[in-house]
Amino acid sequence: MTTRNGREAPLTVGIDVGGTNIRASVVDGSGEVLDTVQAPTPHSARALEDGLSRAVRELRGRHAIGAVGLAVAGFVDETRSSVRFAPHLPWEDSAVAKRLTERLGLPVILEHDANAAMWAEYRFGAAAGAHNGVLVAIGTGIGAALLVEGRLYRGSYGVAPELGHLQVVPQGRACPCGKRGCWERYCSGTALVDTAIEMLATDPMRSTILAREVFADAGSLTGRKVAGAAQDGDPVALKVMADFARWLGLGLAFVGDIFDPDLIVIAGGVSSSAALFLDDAREHYAAAITGTRHRPLARIRTTQLGEAAGMIGAAELARAALDTGTPAARARRKNAEAPQPQSSTAESSRAQPNGAARRPSAGTGTRRR
Repeated sequence: MTTRNGREAPLTVGIDVGGTNIRASVVDGSGEVLDTVQAPTPHSARALEDGLSRAVRELRGRHAIGAVGLAVAGFVDETRSSVRFAPHLPWEDSAVAKRLTERLGLPVILEHDANAAMWAEYRFGAAAGAHNGVLVAIGTGIGAALLVEGRLYRGSYGVAPELGHLQVVPQGRACPCGKRGCWERYCSGTALVDTAIEMLATDPMRSTILAREVFADAGSLTGRKVAGAAQDGDPVALKVMADFARWLGLGLAFVGDIFDPDLIVIAGGVSSSAALFLDDAREHYAAAITGTRHRPLARIRTTQLGEAAGMIGAAELARAALDTGTPAARARRKNAEAPQPQSSTAESSRAQPNGAARRPSAGTGTRRR
């Protein structure tokens, strides 16, 4: 147990349910990761839920756990109890939270992984103090989350926002979603590879590092290798990163025109190479947004919590569900280490993901990494 805001905050488990690995962490009330276990992601729904249960039980053997939160790369319903669809996981219209709650005897909630990361950054990281914020997680594709008036915005059916599938090029590159020209087809780790191959096809002799890589094995090129080649001064890789920065800035301008955020957080695997593109992206964003000389522009920052953000956010959301006394929480407190009920005054002073929220000060719980 740790004390937060003068009250006992239970330890909770946040789980990043990825297509390759399950990573589960015990997180305390200040957002610190205390313990982590990891295992490969099974390919059937039953095996996956067995694996999640094992991970929680292993951590529960070492810590008193109050609740569990799952960060899922997929569509989570508006009640945060079922997975509608997850492209890399074996769940479809599946009541995951109910089954795991019954198996573990602990409250379990689900959340979209980008939403979980946004909440972690808001409570403990780069988005602390933000009022209206956007998180753009750039990896294989683009995941996104919206913070509106200090609350996560999920839309009417739990699937907002799909910013990566805004069409930026009519009849452009084909996207696995079924459309063409989606933003993530030009601004993602996959896009770095596609752009590099297109540029090499036009002028392969300009490149030293990337040309050798593609000649040796055309399928071995990755976004990380493109970024590494740019750091080493490969001219084609540098041109690829410049193109990526342009698309990032243009996409963020669309986002800025629609949502007018005061903060944008860039997360995901590609954010680790931000030194290669972020300054240029800021310039493209400022040039493309409507009325740039007559309005404040959003601050654009990179994640502070990195790959742990989804787990930290899911754990914090699970803790908030305990605090607000959801039906699932009340039904499963028998075996949980839950905090004592507090007065309505104390409850109203806490930042909540689904209710009136108080913006934390920039220094509250923020870790610099």
